[in-house]
Amino acid sequence: MTPFQVVQLRVTLAALFLFLFLAVFRRDLLPIRGRDLPYFVGLGIGGMAMVSFTYFFTISRIQVAAAILLQYLAPAIIAVYAVVFWHERLTRPTITALVGSTLGCYFAVGAYNLEFLTLNWLGLVSGIGSGIAYAWYAVQAEKGMRRYHPWTVLFYALLLAALFWNLALPPFQAFGGNYDPLEWFWILYIALLGTVVPYGLYTQGINLIRSTRAGITATLEPILAAVVSYFFLGEVPAPLQVMGGAMVIGSIILLQLRQESDERSPDRIRSRGPFPNP
Repeated sequence: MTPFQVVQLRVTLAALFLFLFLAVFRRDLLPIRGRDLPYFVGLGIGGMAMVSFTYFFTISRIQVAAAILLQYLAPAIIAVYAVVFWHERLTRPTITALVGSTLGCYFAVGAYNLEFLTLNWLGLVSGIGSGIAYAWYAVQAEKGMRRYHPWTVLFYALLLAALFWNLALPPFQAFGGNYDPLEWFWILYIALLGTVVPYGLYTQGINLIRSTRAGITATLEPILAAVVSYFFLGEVPAPLQVMGGAMVIGSIILLQLRQESDERSPDRIRSRGPFPNP
């Protein structure tokens, strides 16, 4: 399958799964205001649709380690966005955690072995785009959760992304492939356990600890991937990769232990929206 087909399958099935879940268990979370539709269009197309496509396209052109590293430029982009547009104050613990997690991710994925100048330039550009789209989704999701529940925000992001990819490509084109049962299993896995569940948890994380902290915390992903690879694939990490993992974990611990004073202010707490405990 092409990256376009994978993305069409992923977001369409993910939107369907989440719709069925909400329709059965939380129908009250489905309605939205008409005036908020432009916001959800921007979140779904500029965020969810582009995050999915740019990441899959990137890993089709360059090594996965490089793709992961480029996508995890997002926490730095989020931090800059928060300072410039939200006038947030970056404290020393947050800056330290941001630098530590970024460098830790660099070592953890073994990016020091990559020759970036020899990589496919289209893949590099797409990878940077995936980091920007990932950051856009995070900051816009945080904005939306001032008015809506996290599951509402995620559902409409997926729905608009699905509509976009079924207009950009012939509708449901990717569903016409001659897939065997095992391939359908992995397609459904990507849609449910690779999209709905992780994005649901990430969106709720944004609601609880804000986009800057959630983005930094999410850099734990490549560390967990290394752990899974060790136990299931027998891949032994190099010493520098272990050091990188320790840097990421240390940064996350620092981020959670050092509560910033502005996070406890009444104005900042109100800005987190009406759903502090989804």
